[in-house]
Amino acid sequence: MLKAQVHTAAELLTILSARELKNGQVVFAGVGIPLLAATLAQRLNCPSLTILFEGGVIGALIEPGKLPPSTNDQRCTMRANMVLGSAEVLLLLQRGYVDVGFMGGAQIDQYGNLNSSLIGDPARPKTRLPGTGGGNDIASLTQMIVAMKHEKRRFVEHVDFITSPGFLRGGTTRHDSGLVTGGMHRVVSDLAVFDFDEKDRRMRVIALNPGVTREQVQDNTGFKLKFADDLGITGPPTDQELKELRELDPERLYIS
Repeated sequence: MLKAQVHTAAELLTILSARELKNGQVVFAGVGIPLLAATLAQRLNCPSLTILFEGGVIGALIEPGKLPPSTNDQRCTMRANMVLGSAEVLLLLQRGYVDVGFMGGAQIDQYGNLNSSLIGDPARPKTRLPGTGGGNDIASLTQMIVAMKHEKRRFVEHVDFITSPGFLRGGTTRHDSGLVTGGMHRVVSDLAVFDFDEKDRRMRVIALNPGVTREQVQDNTGFKLKFADDLGITGPPTDQELKELRELDPERLYIS
């Protein structure tokens, strides 16, 4: 293991997210940190990782310094295996060909429901956000990884709007509502890594990031957290991880 350098919170978030992916998986990645993390994983130890984009690109290979600003950007097609229409690529989700969905959001609640639609009362929102795109399909049909900056206004007891379903109201409510596959697998923040309790499906801290305390995570969360009995500590970024990441995003569009 190489000695770690000084890093930003965004770099830590990206690297920890990349570590959650496994070689051979098919991952539906959103732009920003999810795409950066998937590409980093592909370069480091997951050469057979297949990246899908909502715009229809299958098997994207992102060039360093040329991160696409959207999933419809033509840079996504560089050396891709195939380019389909949006409807066709979403059908791959329904057919069970996608292992992991990888997104961010404005809010997440204790059951893993994501909001990327609006802030405030849905009838009179204070702020309108980009919306669902394929986020509802992805969260409904895959095992989800979510990468988010950890703030109390983002980690809330109940999201203002469910754009992408997690475990809904906990327990068996996701399955009872007809979503019989998928669910929230991991949440990665700049403070900790989380899974979801198998019984009540509430968010649970499974590892703290270096130098972070239990109290710090709880103080920055808008609901009561669970902590795993065997609570771990994540390994700091290595020189190699930081080198590869900074080559991918030399202009620091996402990792500043």
